Formats: sequence, structure tokens, C-alpha cells
Amino acid sequence: MARIPAPERRAALVEAALRVVAERGIAQATTRAIVAEAGMSLASFHYAFDSRDELIDELITTVVARETQAVLPEVVEGRDLHELLEAGLLRYFEHLRADPQHEQAMLELTQYALRSPERHPLAIAQYARYTELAAHSLALAAEQAGMVWRTPVERVARVLIAFTDGLTLTWLVDRDDDAARAVAHAAADALSRMADPR
Repeated sequence: MARIPAPERRAALVEAALRVVAERGIAQATTRAIVAEAGMSLASFHYAFDSRDELIDELITTVVARETQAVLPEVVEGRDLHELLEAGLLRYFEHLRADPQHEQAMLELTQYALRSPERHPLAIAQYARYTELAAHSLALAAEQAGMVWRTPVERVARVLIAFTDGLTLTWLVDRDDDAARAVAHAAADALSRMADPR
């Protein structure tokens, strides 16, 4: 194998780990399984990472960063708050449908972090980032629609996250697109009722 620079080797191993976690679960994401998926040797792994735990930490950080990029808000002129919220939720759903393994791996990694006291801060950071992103999106949507949130936007953001978590898990179980879209519509309706005209 040609020599690969360390950053590229690390990135390739992270991608391989994501595939293994998505397909087989975190328990099966052994160092051997990951290097086999990446087409690398164990020596290559230890050149890039000190341990499997270090790789999993980087994997969680990488996946959270991707989630952030996937759901950045898109404001469209002329829509009311309900329409803006529903459009955002449907955009998230299309992201889920396009790469369900990614979301399944994310759920697996969150549970792993929650079960490991030393990694629990990663789960806290993950949901803090989700809350920050959701609050930013909600603030933009309310401003665009000429509305104001009756409660602090961070609380509204937590409601939005609860809806998207529920939508994600139920769709991964039943793959019912129409039901997921109905959830997005109901969530937009519930959330928009938490705001008043400015």
C-alpha cells in the first residue's frame, strides 16, 4: 500500500468506522473490523490512532459536525412560520432518507457515549450543539415570519429536537415516509403555536 499522510489515514479510518458501526453496531466495531473495512493493516491503525477509544471519540465529533452542516437553516421569503418550520423539518427528513445508516450510527454512538462515563461529555456536547443549531434556526424563522417566541428559544429548540429524534427513530423502524411527513406537519403546527405576531 502506498504511504498515506496521517490526516488522510485518520479520515479513512473514521469513514470505515462509521460504516462498521452503521452496519454492525458499536460492539462489532473492533480495531480489526475497522482496518479490514478501510483496507489497511493494524500497524496503519496504530500509526494514526493510539487506541480504538481515540478513534471512536473522533468519529463522534466528526458525525456531529456533519449533522450540523446537513440541517443548517434555509430561509425562504413569503412563508409563514408554520411553512418555514415544516420546510425545515422536511429538509431534515430528506437528509435522513438519503443516508439512514448515518443516522443509525449516530444513535448508536450517542448510546455508547451515554454508557461510558468518560465519553458522556461527548453526548452532552452533541445535544448542546443540536440545541444551538435548532435555536438559531428557530430565531431566523420567527424573524422571517414576523413572529416572536413566547418562551425562550432554547426551550422551543428542545421541543424541536424531541420531534426530530422521534421522527428519526420511528422512521428507521418502519420506513413509513407518509407518516414521517405527517409528523413534520404536526410538529410545525405545534411549534408555530408557541409564537405570537411581533
